[in-house]
Amino acid sequence: MRPVDHIGEGSYSADVFQESPWPPHVASVPDRLPEQTYSASTPTDQRRGRTGAIPVTDRRLASLSQRVFNFSPGPAVLPLEVLEQAQEEMLALPGVGISVLEISHRSPAFDRILEETLHSLKALVGVGDDHELVLLQGGASLQFSMVPMNLLRGFAGTADYILTGTWGELGAKEARREGPVNSAWDGVKTNYDRLPSDDEIQLSPKPAYAHITSNETIQGVQWKREPSVGDAPLVCDCSSDFLSRPIDISKYGLIYACAQKNAGIAGVTAVIIRKDLLARSRDDLPTMLDYRTHVKNGSRPNTPPVFAVYILGLVCRWVRETMGGLAAMQHHNVAKARLLYDAIDASSGFFRGHAQPECRSDMNITFRLTSESLDAEFVKGATGRGLVDLKGHRSVGGIRASIYNAMPIEGVEALRNYMLEFQRSHS
Repeated sequence: MRPVDHIGEGSYSADVFQESPWPPHVASVPDRLPEQTYSASTPTDQRRGRTGAIPVTDRRLASLSQRVFNFSPGPAVLPLEVLEQAQEEMLALPGVGISVLEISHRSPAFDRILEETLHSLKALVGVGDDHELVLLQGGASLQFSMVPMNLLRGFAGTADYILTGTWGELGAKEARREGPVNSAWDGVKTNYDRLPSDDEIQLSPKPAYAHITSNETIQGVQWKREPSVGDAPLVCDCSSDFLSRPIDISKYGLIYACAQKNAGIAGVTAVIIRKDLLARSRDDLPTMLDYRTHVKNGSRPNTPPVFAVYILGLVCRWVRETMGGLAAMQHHNVAKARLLYDAIDASSGFFRGHAQPECRSDMNITFRLTSESLDAEFVKGATGRGLVDLKGHRSVGGIRASIYNAMPIEGVEALRNYMLEFQRSHS
């Protein structure tokens, strides 16, 4: 690639950065795509050219040959199309002339990135007029504190937590710093291998809110419905299945989700909050821990995670344009999960799933073999085949295959085939 002066007709200047819109209608691009002009809002197939293929170069072939199937629970696998667009635009955003890693968060270029990302995410998940969407930092762990700070502090009631795994436990622990917490149901006695029925949930007399974790990555259990919580605002940690399936936002008081599972990279967290709940936030809250601060300032009260926001926007576009939206995304994810669960169920006990069948996660498939030594041998052999990060969490042990949105069906098939081969060779 040539030096920076290939951008536009002359050398780069600050004027280009200040005046050029992003996404641009027409933009110069690196010379590996000499005949293409595109913007971040251009559909993927148009960016790639009429054939729909990204140009083949020796460097690209070398990079692709080194890629493995990444089953990490997070940060997790990203869509190849997103990685390649980010690579193409890393040195200089089209029409801007500098990297997205360098642009000011107050620049016209980032104005367009943020606006497009928020618009795309709202449309994708169906955020209506009754809710606000903001992008924050700090991950879900910060939300464990911000939720009770804003919704429980000073409220004459109790926060109800329906505990279905480790992340729900951690959220409840933080909430106890702000006020009374009721464990409306706790699955700890069976190591969180199932979800409760509505009849098992015991809400407090005056709940400030009812909290669930939609998908527990460690134990591999997932809500496929909303629990019945009466008039209590339903709060959901949706971090590990956000953008994996449709959600009826109207049923929730607040949803929070870090991006590094299905929605992008670590550094940005989406919060969707019902507007009337903002009135609960007290004026004595620290400024940056008050949801009203982020709503008032359009997700930009301080320097936001610019690159993480940019990647989130690309992922939203990938889900919508390449995968066909959230319903199609869910169909794809269910099919992937079924491949592994069918192998587990047909193994005559050689593979033993952790979650009860009716509560199984489509995102995190957790299982173990007949001994810890076999677990270790399985993981080692898988790594040698390019199936990486399959070791289960220390609290559960065994194997955990995280098959988030961007995990291709080929990766799941490769793991399934390895499971069958491993069973044959050890039976």
